[in-house]
Amino acid sequence: MVQKFIFKVDDNEKVRIKNILSSYEHNGDNLISILQKIQELYGFLPRNIIYYLSRKLKIPIAEIYGVATFYTQFKFHKMGKNLIVCCDGTACHVKGAPLIINFLEGFLGIKSGGTTRDKVFSLETVACLGCCAISPVCIINGDIYGDLTTDKIIKVLNKLKKEKKK
Repeated sequence: MVQKFIFKVDDNEKVRIKNILSSYEHNGDNLISILQKIQELYGFLPRNIIYYLSRKLKIPIAEIYGVATFYTQFKFHKMGKNLIVCCDGTACHVKGAPLIINFLEGFLGIKSGGTTRDKVFSLETVACLGCCAISPVCIINGDIYGDLTTDKIIKVLNKLKKEKKK
């Protein structure tokens, strides 16, 4: 038996998506740009919107997910206020990235790919950030932090936690 999933898209969402699609002439060849606009709108790619997009562009859901999962920029769940992206490429790995990542997971109480319950922090690990000369590296809210140690990273996190309270 084939199971159907029904994902509701309200009228406001339909209008928003229609506007995005119109700006790309409803052309599936612009899928990456369309996904970027949707993520910009929602902060991530909601499942119901992906299913709706599949119907509107006549593109299989698997193809949309294939594109979206290929690029690390696309997220499938709401991210925390502060995004921490840690590099675990070769240079960073050799210079201590696993220690930094393990420390962050313990300090934040989440695994890589997760978001804290209070939605303040999201943690991700990527294969390379291209900052090998200053490894190990994390990008936090778009700012690059290199030559990291657990002491350096805790200072940054404590600063961000203080800003949360303001």
